[in-house]
Amino acid sequence: MAGGLFSMEHPWASAFGILGNIVSFLVFLAPVPTFLRVYRKKSTEGFSCVPYVVALFSCTLWILYALVKTNSSPLLTINAFGCAVESVYIVLYLAYAPRAARLRALASVLLLDVAAFSLVAGVTLLLVAEPHRVKVLGSVCLAFSMAVFVAPMSVIFVVIRTKSAEFMPFSLSFFLTLSAVAWFFYGLFTHDLYVTLPNVGGFFFGCIQMILYCCYRKPRAAAAVIILPTTTAATAAAQAAEMELPLAALDAAAVLPVLADLPVLADLQKLEEAMGSPRKAGIKAI
Repeated sequence: MAGGLFSMEHPWASAFGILGNIVSFLVFLAPVPTFLRVYRKKSTEGFSCVPYVVALFSCTLWILYALVKTNSSPLLTINAFGCAVESVYIVLYLAYAPRAARLRALASVLLLDVAAFSLVAGVTLLLVAEPHRVKVLGSVCLAFSMAVFVAPMSVIFVVIRTKSAEFMPFSLSFFLTLSAVAWFFYGLFTHDLYVTLPNVGGFFFGCIQMILYCCYRKPRAAAAVIILPTTTAATAAAQAAEMELPLAALDAAAVLPVLADLPVLADLQKLEEAMGSPRKAGIKAI
């Protein structure tokens, strides 16, 4: 690596390092909608802070590893960005979480991101000889990364048990898998087993999640206008326009709303009120 990571001696390492940064950038920003909702509602709504505390710890470990190893700019840049983003998430969580959840989150930050990181950094820099620091830090990062990749197994078990993939977004699984592929090849071309090996696990578990999503996803049925004996043509047309349905849908038989998922209702008045078309005088049921 005499010419530097981004020299022509390592064109593929440079390419996969840049790709890994781009994909990981998107992965780090994935929770933004969640925290925008937290900010708007001034409530964490029961969300857990643990994933963000763990992610911050992982980023700090990889930054330390990149600094000790040197010539690891892609690892340094993306994990520095990750530290900043995860810190913002945690601050927002602490600002809007209930008191009990805030105290638990603060305790986990102090325990993992402060105490545990300080212990790893102190032992490595003060007690480990310089020639062995990369090996020690690499082993710690490898073990922790594997633990992080195995963590989604709990979600996988939920998907299998419930036969529903609603708790496992396909886009996130896809980008995590793509990120694992990029960093695997980056580690391969830079001869860094501590980067290569954990991403083998990341690719494996990512593929499992995408396969399960394809097996258990529940495609939404097409929405339809509910045609009742008391529904006028004007009301039905207005409903069709609001739902962006073709007029051909008006000829369909009566269908319950997709999201209702209810048995047939005997009380016609309640059903009409729910769909926004109350009974009008002068309209007789057929």
